[in-house]
Amino acid sequence: MKSHIDYEAAFEHYLRSAQIPYVAVDEAKRAAFRDARLKSFDFIVYSTRGTNWLVDIKGRRWAARKGSRRPAWENWITQADLDGLRQWQEVFGAGFAALLVFTYRLDAVGDPPAEVVHEFRNARYVFAGVTVDDYEVNARIRSPKWGTVNMPVREFAKHVRPIADWL
Repeated sequence: MKSHIDYEAAFEHYLRSAQIPYVAVDEAKRAAFRDARLKSFDFIVYSTRGTNWLVDIKGRRWAARKGSRRPAWENWITQADLDGLRQWQEVFGAGFAALLVFTYRLDAVGDPPAEVVHEFRNARYVFAGVTVDDYEVNARIRSPKWGTVNMPVREFAKHVRPIADWL
């Protein structure tokens, strides 16, 4: 977790405000497993609903697309993000699952999504989560050059839920 990155700091503030137990992962002390360096995630979040979450924060702006007044659910990630989270999910085992949390900073453009809006450092954020399992099944290559994937917006909308639904 990098506290200087507003998206991650806003999520941590949300967890503290909601009194949800968590551990922030220190990327300076990246773990190795079976001699393989895995991409880190940002938080271990403990839930009262049974599943504990290995959370990777993906910061995005909730802004209108070019030529449109409608904001977009940007949800791209790198293939390395996906591979690393799947491996961490296997390492932690039963009782833990990986969750991508898209942290959208709201611009003044358009109406915000229906999810809970959290204010932090004079900005507004929405936290929306999708499991790595659901993401992986529906992911499509976005850019082979940059190694990125994404879910089609309609599929993303079927699987993404407000963070409060997960915790």
